[in-house]
Amino acid sequence: MRGQILVCLQLLTLLSLFLSSTCQIHDAQTHALLQFKAGLDDPLNHLSSWTNTTTSPCHFFGVRCGDGANSGTVTEVSLSNMNLSGGISPSIAALRTLTRLELDSNQLSGPVPPELSQCTQLRFLNLSCNALSGELPDLSPLAAALEVLDVETNGFTGPFPAWVGNLTSLTTLSVGLNGYDPGETPASIGNLKNLTYLYLAGSGLTGTIPESIFGLAKLETLDMSMNNLAGEIPPAIGNLRNLWKIELYKNNFTGEIPPELGKLTKLREIDLSRNQLSGGIPPAFAELKGFTVIQLYHNNLSGEIPAEWGELRDLTSFSVYENRFSGEFPANFGRFSPLNSVDISENAFTGPFPRFLCHGRSLQFLLALQNGFSGEFPPEYSSCTSLQRFRINKNMFTGDLPEGLWGLPAATIIDVSDNGFTGAMSPVIGQAQNLNQLWVQNNRFAGVIPPEIGRLGEVLQKLYLSNNSFSGEIPAAIGTLSQLTALHLEENNLSGEIPAGIGGCVRLAEIDVSRNTLSGEIPASLSLLSSLNSLNLSGNRLDGSIPASLQALKLSSVDFSSNRLTGDVPPGLLVIAGVQAFAGNPGLCVAGACNVDGDHKDGLLGRKSGVVLLPVVLVSATLLLIAGILFVSYRSFRLEEMRKRRDMESGGGGGDWKLESFHPLELDADEICGVGEESLIGSGGTGRVYRLELKGHGGGVVAVKRLWKGNAARVMAAEMAILGKVRHRNILKLHACLSRGDLNFIVYEYMPRGNLHQALRREAGKGGGRGGGGRPEMDWARRRRVALGAAKGLMYLHHDCTPAVIHRDIKSTNILLDHDYEPKIADFGIAVFAKVAGDDDSPDSAAAAAESSCFAGTHGYLAPELAYSLKVTEKTDVYSYGVVLLELVTGRSPIDASFGEGRDIVSWLSSKIAAGSLGDGVLDPRVAAAATARERDDMVRVLRIAVLCTAKLPAGRPTMRDVVKMLADAGSVGPCSPRGQPAAARVCSGKSCR
Repeated sequence: MRGQILVCLQLLTLLSLFLSSTCQIHDAQTHALLQFKAGLDDPLNHLSSWTNTTTSPCHFFGVRCGDGANSGTVTEVSLSNMNLSGGISPSIAALRTLTRLELDSNQLSGPVPPELSQCTQLRFLNLSCNALSGELPDLSPLAAALEVLDVETNGFTGPFPAWVGNLTSLTTLSVGLNGYDPGETPASIGNLKNLTYLYLAGSGLTGTIPESIFGLAKLETLDMSMNNLAGEIPPAIGNLRNLWKIELYKNNFTGEIPPELGKLTKLREIDLSRNQLSGGIPPAFAELKGFTVIQLYHNNLSGEIPAEWGELRDLTSFSVYENRFSGEFPANFGRFSPLNSVDISENAFTGPFPRFLCHGRSLQFLLALQNGFSGEFPPEYSSCTSLQRFRINKNMFTGDLPEGLWGLPAATIIDVSDNGFTGAMSPVIGQAQNLNQLWVQNNRFAGVIPPEIGRLGEVLQKLYLSNNSFSGEIPAAIGTLSQLTALHLEENNLSGEIPAGIGGCVRLAEIDVSRNTLSGEIPASLSLLSSLNSLNLSGNRLDGSIPASLQALKLSSVDFSSNRLTGDVPPGLLVIAGVQAFAGNPGLCVAGACNVDGDHKDGLLGRKSGVVLLPVVLVSATLLLIAGILFVSYRSFRLEEMRKRRDMESGGGGGDWKLESFHPLELDADEICGVGEESLIGSGGTGRVYRLELKGHGGGVVAVKRLWKGNAARVMAAEMAILGKVRHRNILKLHACLSRGDLNFIVYEYMPRGNLHQALRREAGKGGGRGGGGRPEMDWARRRRVALGAAKGLMYLHHDCTPAVIHRDIKSTNILLDHDYEPKIADFGIAVFAKVAGDDDSPDSAAAAAESSCFAGTHGYLAPELAYSLKVTEKTDVYSYGVVLLELVTGRSPIDASFGEGRDIVSWLSSKIAAGSLGDGVLDPRVAAAATARERDDMVRVLRIAVLCTAKLPAGRPTMRDVVKMLADAGSVGPCSPRGQPAAARVCSGKSCR
């Protein structure tokens, strides 16, 4: 009995020790996870279950334990795509039993903690698609267990992590699309004998592919694209018999395609595009049967396309544009394949066009422009209802275009221009309900323009019918094309009047109906086209007078010549175009100089005195007007500055404080209003801003704006109406508004990095100024983050707020930066709701519109349409944002004396583009010098987005939703890039996206 008691006591002791140990493990892991959470921003509250009261970390969202939810031993943390930001805490190292860590597809930033190497049981580590930076720490201690390492698409810098060659258990290595220093591929990667997936794209690699890589017998995917690899593709690539995917595009490979590729019988996808390869397709390579994707575009390849490729059964994507291929295209190509995209443009193919590219009824992209195809176009494509992009321009086709091609239901672009097509445009054009662009110019089409084209009113943007033989009247249904931006009907046989309904095409920027036989008067409804930039009515039989209302348009090009017009030339149009734009109209008069006898010699071109005098008078009057405006503006500015100083010195107000609170924060009104001048951090058009450390419960730092008197009520109302309602990580957080009498304060979250304008001009480690030309504080990774974050904030205002919010003063000083350089849009004092800025006829809306229609914004950021219209739209914000992008990429201010008199950054860039120097001399040299080749490419891509945003006409600018998508697609910050996608997903790239 006594022995049994001793045994029980021993068992109880062991159980007590076990439970104690388990509790200690539980407490340590809970503490580690809570520390990890503390370093994160979780706007969607995914981690709400991560609390101190939870009995076990195994019940935390995204956490798994080895032997069930009650074991207390954490083995997995999976938080992919949770919209998390912040940094990775070193506390994660306390999870010694962790085998799987997934944090991919978030917005995490900062370095990877080296303590992570203490998790020696890790088998799966995925940190891809974030904004992590710094050098990757050496994770060699994980070599025994780690099978998957995925850190692609981040902002890692420093040398390529050669230590990955020590991780001999790896089956997947994905470290591409980062900002490593240029260098050769480490030969030690050849040590990874278990590797099946190797992703080194965009890693700054130079030199040749090391031979050791061709010893990885288990390798299935080899992706070394977007580097600077050179030399020939080694024949030893034929040793990788398990390869099914090869991605070597965008390098500097030369020589011919190695015939040894023919040994890779499992090969399904190959992309060798954007290199300098030459020669023909090797017969052994052509005999491979399993291809699904072949991308060879932008090389110097020649010869014929192998007839064997016409027998392929699984091919979905084929792109060989920009080569020197010739001869007839294989007649059976696509007959047995489910083709989705074909781009064979810019080669020298001849003979008949292949009939079977859409035989599988799944073809979406058919691009065959600029070849030598001839004969009639095959009628089989009439039933290709899947086609989205159809471009066969610049060939030698003849005969009628098959009728069904006019009405392709899914097509967004139909381009058959620059051929020899005949016949008429079919009324089935009305069935092309997704058609954005129709290009049929420079053919021999005849007949009338069918009125059914009016059914495309919600989609058609560009209509090019010029240089054909279309006849009859311009259909009145043209006026229903509300999205149309370009109308080109020149050089046809059109007659009748210009339909008055054309005023319904409110987005039109270009109209050219010249060299027809149009008659009647010029419709006054043209003056309704506020976006119109170019108007050409020349070479017709138009009569009557030129509507004076056309002067209200912001036209840059007009031509009324060679008609039968009479009356006075509106002086505003004469200043735009000069005399020649009105020549050939004997009845027109300028400044009283008319041809009353009908003698052309004494008409508009004969009486030069009046023609010369008018522009002189107009120029003089314009100069006097400008001088007057400048004087009045300067006087008003001085008076306003004096008033602001008096207001700030006078204090003022009595009675109780009125407090409006929005985000929970313990505030003391007397503490807010008592902020001293020693805490001043900035001053602007609406007030002074102070830094205030709160002394109440919880403490913290806030920014306090003391509003100038006079406009304080309006500014505070605007800030409360907008910031009081919105919730977005890229919009400045409003804590409270306080007012008493003439005193008005707004309390915001404090931004320790100041504004973007200041940050762009600071050196790393310094408080301000450029100093002696040192390293800038804002490298490209930070600038890229600001660009995307600010775009997301604006997208939220424009697309996710109801009604939409138009900021009206986007500029670098109104983009503030937190400690991690996350941008936040600020200063909504002159912002308006879109319905207020629109055409709502309600009394309240009209009053608000009158309030918001005053001139607002900052010189250098103002959209050009605001020079002649006070109506603001979301596109005015897009223009201002585009200027901010230019600041980020070029490092220059919007207004700079170096641009030349009267020029801003947009016009300066336009001159650079015209000179063909989009990169050199434009990119900020302080940033570009330290950037990797991939980063410099990304800077140019962002520059191109800025050019789109600063288009002269609002209709030519993208929406902010489009901008966010373009920025995400262009670089490594944001959503994952091409890894894991088939090469077919990149069909709309480069010139194939035309």
